[in-house]
Amino acid sequence: MKSKACVYLLGTGPGDPDLLTVKALRLIQQADVVVYDRLVSDDILQLIPAGTTRIYVGKRSGQHTLAQDEINALLVNLAETERAIVRLKGGDPFIFGRGSEEAWYLAKQGVRFEVIPGITAASACTSYAGIPLTHRGLANSVQFVSGHAQNNQPLDLDWASLADENRTLVIYMGVANIGYISRQLIYAGLPANSPAAAIENGASRRQRCLICELSQLQQRVTEEDLKAPVVFVIGRVVSLASELEWFEHGLVIDNESELHAQHYPS
Repeated sequence: MKSKACVYLLGTGPGDPDLLTVKALRLIQQADVVVYDRLVSDDILQLIPAGTTRIYVGKRSGQHTLAQDEINALLVNLAETERAIVRLKGGDPFIFGRGSEEAWYLAKQGVRFEVIPGITAASACTSYAGIPLTHRGLANSVQFVSGHAQNNQPLDLDWASLADENRTLVIYMGVANIGYISRQLIYAGLPANSPAAAIENGASRRQRCLICELSQLQQRVTEEDLKAPVVFVIGRVVSLASELEWFEHGLVIDNESELHAQHYPS
């Protein structure tokens, strides 16, 4: 099929409409059909004009409104109508958003598409928590990792590579496995007292940020009853949160003076 329609795979960022790109806002307001995920915020959905067709295809662990194959087929079927089709995805479509799978399927079916980047959770959540992803003397690189394997298979990660004190590690979708992840990183050589953060509902009015040592992370997440979506950040840059946090929504720091003294650059 060679469709004249274009499907816009659009990243909505962390949920704050003010963080949408200008192009994203324009496309949302011009859409005939909007297909959206669970993590697209109500504030952004309110930007969709009245009369626009909305189709919810959200997923959560163990609960899928539609399987991914069905979502792919839906987008192709909608493209046959030659209407303006906007596929809203939380964060950035190409960072743990399965946007590339949808783009690949559209391309195979001859459907034209565009990808509109969004601010990914790693960048948004850390910025609002006062945690730079890189900082001279603390971290010269950053790595994004999924904390959830496909079909609930065991995580198969290069733990030795991830246990790098000069790197910031950001873990998506890791609530269920954060205890295992923490232990594996420590076994691989990352110091147990490495600063770590868990950011729930980042860059939103409901943001909570917990900061503690890596060895305490699972216990503290359980005690504070943090629920997905949560982004985990591990590395020396986390020690800067006490100085750079500006959003002032639920920041909890354990052993603040100790973390600050050990990891802040001289």
